Amino acid sequence: MDWGKAFTYVFDDKDWVTKILIGGILSLIPVVNLVVLGYALKVLKNVANGAEQPLPGWDDFGDYFVKGLVSFLGAVVWALPVIIMGMLTAMFSIMTGYETSSNQVGPFVACIWGLNCLSGLYGLFLCIVLPAACTKYAIHNEFGDFFRFGEIFKYIGSNLGNYIIALLLAWIAQFIAGFGVILCFIGVIFTAFWAILVGGHLFGQVYRVSTTPITPVTPTPEPTA
Repeated sequence: MDWGKAFTYVFDDKDWVTKILIGGILSLIPVVNLVVLGYALKVLKNVANGAEQPLPGWDDFGDYFVKGLVSFLGAVVWALPVIIMGMLTAMFSIMTGYETSSNQVGPFVACIWGLNCLSGLYGLFLCIVLPAACTKYAIHNEFGDFFRFGEIFKYIGSNLGNYIIALLLAWIAQFIAGFGVILCFIGVIFTAFWAILVGGHLFGQVYRVSTTPITPVTPTPEPTA
C-alpha cells in the first residue's frame, strides 16, 4: 500500500490543472455535479486495475454522469432509514411543539431523543459502509452491487485494517480540503474535488490489494554435505 501516493498522484498527471479545473467547475452545477462522483469511481477502478496514470480524461462525460447518478441513488436507498427517522422526528416535534433546548418530558419527547440517537449511529454506519458499496459498484458496474450486503460486509471484514486506514485518510483529506477557504470560496471548490479523488485512490488501493494473490514463499533447501 502506498497511502501517500493517494495525496499526490493527481499532480503526476501532465494535464492535472485542466482536469482539476473542469472537475471543480462541474461540481458547482446542480445535478450535473453527479458527473464528479462518476469520475471518482473511474479513478477508483483505474487504481484497482493498477493503471500507472489513474486520472482519466473528461472525454466520457455521459458515462461518468450515469455512474454518478446510479451511485447517488444507491446511497439514497441506503439512507432511507435516516430519512424515515428524520420525518418521524419532525412529525413528533410538530405534534409536541418540542424544541432542542426544551426541558419537556414525555413519550413523544423520548421518541425524539431516541430517533436522534439512532440517526446519528446509523449515519456513522453509512460513513463506514458506503465506500465499500461504491467500490463494488465501481468495479462491477451493477446497481445490485450496492445491496449485496453479505459481500459488502465480508469485503470490509477481510480487509479491515487497510479499509479503516483508507477511511481515516479520506476523512483527513476532506479536512485538509477545508483549508481551501483560505483561497476564498473558489479555493474550496477545487480542494474539495481533490479530496474526492484522494478517496477514490485510497479505496482503489484497498481493492487492488484484496485481489492480489499472495505468492507462497518456497523455502530454500539447505545444501547437503
